[in-house]
Amino acid sequence: MPAEFPDAEGKQYADRMFSGTLEREGTTPAPRRPHRERTDDARHIRAGCHDAETMPWDMRTDKVAGTEYDKLCDFENLYRAFRLAARGKRGKGDIIAFELELAKNLWSLAEELKNGTYRLSGYYHFQVHDPKTRDIQALYFRDRVVQHSLCDNILRPYFENRLIHDCAACRRGKGTQFAVDRLTAFLRAFYKEHGTNGYILKCDVRKYFDNIDHVILKGLLKDFPDERVRTLLFDIIDSHNRETGKGLPLGNQSSQWFALYYLDRIDRLIKEKYRIRYYTRYMDDLVLVHEDKDYLQQCRKEIERVAWEERKLTFNEKTQVFPLTQGVDYVGWHFYVTGTGKVIKRLRTSNKRRFKRRLKAFQKQYREGGKTFEEIKQSLASYNGHLKHGHTWKLRKNLYGKFVLTKGEEEKNA
Repeated sequence: MPAEFPDAEGKQYADRMFSGTLEREGTTPAPRRPHRERTDDARHIRAGCHDAETMPWDMRTDKVAGTEYDKLCDFENLYRAFRLAARGKRGKGDIIAFELELAKNLWSLAEELKNGTYRLSGYYHFQVHDPKTRDIQALYFRDRVVQHSLCDNILRPYFENRLIHDCAACRRGKGTQFAVDRLTAFLRAFYKEHGTNGYILKCDVRKYFDNIDHVILKGLLKDFPDERVRTLLFDIIDSHNRETGKGLPLGNQSSQWFALYYLDRIDRLIKEKYRIRYYTRYMDDLVLVHEDKDYLQQCRKEIERVAWEERKLTFNEKTQVFPLTQGVDYVGWHFYVTGTGKVIKRLRTSNKRRFKRRLKAFQKQYREGGKTFEEIKQSLASYNGHLKHGHTWKLRKNLYGKFVLTKGEEEKNA
């Protein structure tokens, strides 16, 4: 049964949000809120937000007074969270069902959060195989709405001030392209100082999300200023693998922020103790560039010791020190520096194979009528936009030159 509104004022507010009036069955129209001038449109556009209803908390001019937890429960914040959670997925059944009674569902969530009765609905499981098999535990839609409100209004402002600048992934303006640009700039700067006489330490954590320890993570969050938010965070952490006390679900938006912060101790060790100037991290993928091989080996030993003793993590066989001239794999690209100082970015071999398989799949889908020409064209535009960030002109010429779409006989006769 859909939740009932707790009071008349709540119903009026919800109606005003979605229809702008209360002219129903003879009721008196509720007074509209006074128009509020938006003073941060420029920042809003630069942040990549599509409209005011999805504007992040720290960029809004109409912030809610109160505790951090009040931001989570705020009806307008939940509505913005719904818009973000539903973006690009409005045709799915669970989202359609939620939107049919949107005002009541959002008001029900707000009330459950306020009175402390909100509980996660559990997870559903599926696998992805691109490029390797991963088990995904995803929340149901109403919980994803809460996750968006929690992360956008509380966790992002909290963690942004605590993470180092070169820690990338899921931060505003700091996705894969930021990581690519930073490593490119680091390699250029290093070449100006030392030429190609240098070394790279590449570190990769073994099964990172599966090995994050709940007790250690909760210890890192024990000083969170709002007690009710802290309790909710602990509930989210323990909602997955409570028996073993290890692992975070890959499908949770909050897991991304927890995973970023979990390795902050390693970031501080590298930047503050060892003073490695050219260092970048994308989630559990670390790259350090330095002129002294022995210094990097010493740094590696300390990183591995701290990772195990303080975070119960180990590094896989990809973790090693090698010459700068050998290049390094990072966020899907292979970087190397030429003798003249030019930084070359080639698509990794595994990603080339994946792209070729995808092109063959497009040909088959078009031949069998599974995809239209416009759908394939749109997908290829996305791939092409990604490939243009690297040195891939020859690759694109070879692959696109052989890429031909033909209709099957059944499709031609249809």
